[in-house]
Amino acid sequence: MTNGPGKSDRPTVPEKSPNKAGQPAAEGMEGKGLAKGNLPQQNVSRTPSRTDTPSAMERVRQAAGKDKKLRFTALLHHIYNLETLRRAYFSLKKEAAPGVDGETWRHYGEQLEGNLQDLAERLKRGAYRAKPVRRVFIPKADGRQRPLGVPALEDKIVQRAAVEVLNAIYETDFLEFSYGFRPGRSQHQALDALYTGLLTKKVNWVLDLDIRAFFDGLSHEWLVKFVEHRVADRRVECFAAFGQRLSSLRIRSVGPSVASKAGTRRCYRGALRG
Repeated sequence: MTNGPGKSDRPTVPEKSPNKAGQPAAEGMEGKGLAKGNLPQQNVSRTPSRTDTPSAMERVRQAAGKDKKLRFTALLHHIYNLETLRRAYFSLKKEAAPGVDGETWRHYGEQLEGNLQDLAERLKRGAYRAKPVRRVFIPKADGRQRPLGVPALEDKIVQRAAVEVLNAIYETDFLEFSYGFRPGRSQHQALDALYTGLLTKKVNWVLDLDIRAFFDGLSHEWLVKFVEHRVADRRVECFAAFGQRLSSLRIRSVGPSVASKAGTRRCYRGALRG
């Protein structure tokens, strides 16, 4: 799974105190509703087992924390593990809109074990193929419309499973004052930390910015290059690179399907084989 040892490190998300003495309060004090730990820590079993997926995720997290330069060479088996896929399924919103295939959470769950077994086998042998994303438009306050991609249910399951595995690695690398898209953290906690910093430190200015259409224009090629610093399993790199866009090589909206012009297709074809 890994290819090197390293020094030990502390868990990623602290309860109250910062990692090092002298850190700004905004980094150390996370505000109200602080997460008690990340997902792998919460689910780790007290009795380790070869087939215990949470224990396996905990071992990944520990290895990532011990050696910040360690590259993981075999991660895909964690993603197609039935326990991982099952947790991913139950983490989805039950009433979420279906993707292009019309599959709903409840209907998929009627034959859940058989469906997950079939999905795991396809992932294992490299036969899994993501479906096109259904595009819908959400009206914005300024009169414009925000495009929203709705992946198929199985694609959501695979993406959630991949996120769980990658979180076990990258949660050990993120800084304590980072809150975006992290498990157990929210924008409210970020505001709490900012408020604490404003009260306890001398602050001359606060920068607030939003990058327009950031994910639409994000270079997937460069994203893969950054992922490669920690993940050497080529099959998993592409999950990380595409995320919600994993299946958006073609986007189906009202009318004919259209090809996505943003990003790159470099990792998609054959990425899950071998």
